[in-house]
Amino acid sequence: MQDPKDIQDIKRPSKELIAKLYEHVSSATAAGDLNKLGVSNCFIPGPNPYTPGKKIVGPAATLQFMPKRDDVYADGEYTDPELQLHRHALYGTQDGDVIVVDARGSMTSGVFGNMMLTYFQGAGGIGVVVDGCIRDYPEAPEGLGLWLKGVTPNFHTQTEIFPYAVNVPIAVGGTYVAPGDIIIADDDGVVVVPIHLAEELAAAGEVHAEWEEFSRQKLEQGGDLRLYYPLSDEARPEYEEWKKANGK
Repeated sequence: MQDPKDIQDIKRPSKELIAKLYEHVSSATAAGDLNKLGVSNCFIPGPNPYTPGKKIVGPAATLQFMPKRDDVYADGEYTDPELQLHRHALYGTQDGDVIVVDARGSMTSGVFGNMMLTYFQGAGGIGVVVDGCIRDYPEAPEGLGLWLKGVTPNFHTQTEIFPYAVNVPIAVGGTYVAPGDIIIADDDGVVVVPIHLAEELAAAGEVHAEWEEFSRQKLEQGGDLRLYYPLSDEARPEYEEWKKANGK
């Protein structure tokens, strides 16, 4: 188990980059455009939206759980709290952070409860992604985005897993997430954006959002799907005129 003194903080992207991604890039756009950038699957299967209508974009702080073995971890819920790494995963929280948890898909361990989630939100956290469960779901802080595999009344180490490491690369739903990668999550699910591709994705997403707005308008007016989705070369002059007319 990691020594709390060895935990490293994450590197955070600029607020400007986060704002661009939030405005122009949905999880679906991210999944499609990342594929064009050479990363075929950054979708995190398992965690589903538990706060419908919520969208978050922010850097990932990571928490890794491992299978519980009594000779390695035999502590109870409140035994020496400062040695329990799920607490340390939240201590470095800054505005806009997302906590991403590899809970090994466990449906019997509530990795955080109401008090921990309240602390996280109060420190500036905006979203929680767990390949597993939380507890106290009805009392989860209002406004905090939640993407979960499920909920449980059990506490974090009650059954089969225990917190092992913070801000290390993890596998969430089988998808690689590095600390500091950007999470885009909405009602379609969760996508992890490799930090080195985030600027390219933001630029591509802005263009994508723009032509989709045009195409959506044309389709609503009965336009030909073959012309407008995806935007064809034949329709591009019309799109360019639309951009000029709308100050794009």
